Amino acid sequence: MYSALAAVAFMGCLGFFLSTAIALAHNRLKVAEDPLLREVRGLLPGNNCGACGEAGCSAFARALLEHKKNPSACTVAPPETRDSIAHLLGVAPGETERRVARLACAGGRNVARQIVFYEGQASCRSAALVGGGGKGCSWGCLGLGDCAFHCEFEAISMNPQSLPVVDSARCTACGDCVEVCPRDLFSLLPVNYHLFVACKSLLEGEAALADCRVACTGCGLCAADAPDLIHIEESLARINYNRIAREDRQAIERCPTGAIVWLDENQMERGYRARIPLRKSPLPTGAHL
Repeated sequence: MYSALAAVAFMGCLGFFLSTAIALAHNRLKVAEDPLLREVRGLLPGNNCGACGEAGCSAFARALLEHKKNPSACTVAPPETRDSIAHLLGVAPGETERRVARLACAGGRNVARQIVFYEGQASCRSAALVGGGGKGCSWGCLGLGDCAFHCEFEAISMNPQSLPVVDSARCTACGDCVEVCPRDLFSLLPVNYHLFVACKSLLEGEAALADCRVACTGCGLCAADAPDLIHIEESLARINYNRIAREDRQAIERCPTGAIVWLDENQMERGYRARIPLRKSPLPTGAHL
């Protein structure tokens, strides 16, 4: 009985000693937070989306105070908020080229072949693990909306043909869609880039068309019309964005499937695909998966 009481007393004293030591160490070693840092962080939207290139709003606030970033790098905050931060820090708001997410696939259910019908958890990642999701094109969008679900800014919606549609006005280029897409179909590009290849299929010619009517077939007509801007690599048209200043709409005019599109000032697709008569209903589907 005595030994048990002694053990309890010892543990109590030990706990008291350790908690006191931790409290004293905390008070002695803690670093006082810069009140300016707290004020800047309070002005930021708090989404912690990473669109600025930092881990979150706190990290971005520290980068601002260290003059590693300018306020305009926060694409989520409205202009008046960026101006307020700039005024507080006594710096210019700066300029950052606005980017938006682009989907490298136009193969909705009305133009792309679905070899089997997937039944299971409504997730692109889950479907990709089960026979590749059932789509004929191994590179195509699976259309189950993981990107739309994970976009906290509600910038992505699914159209009637199960393809994601990005609202350029809402998109902040946070990169969530880039990370969540199992087919790696999203990329973040400046809004002033007009040319875009809406396909990632590496098949060539008839093999590509067998899976999707609007696939890039690697025919090379675009590369012939704009050799400095476009080249063919692995049967797919690639745009040399480092030469985007020489961008030319002529590059899309002879594309037989409309795989290359031109985005106008409203970020709407324009090009040959607009003239292709497409089905309004899904293509027939094979067996269930």
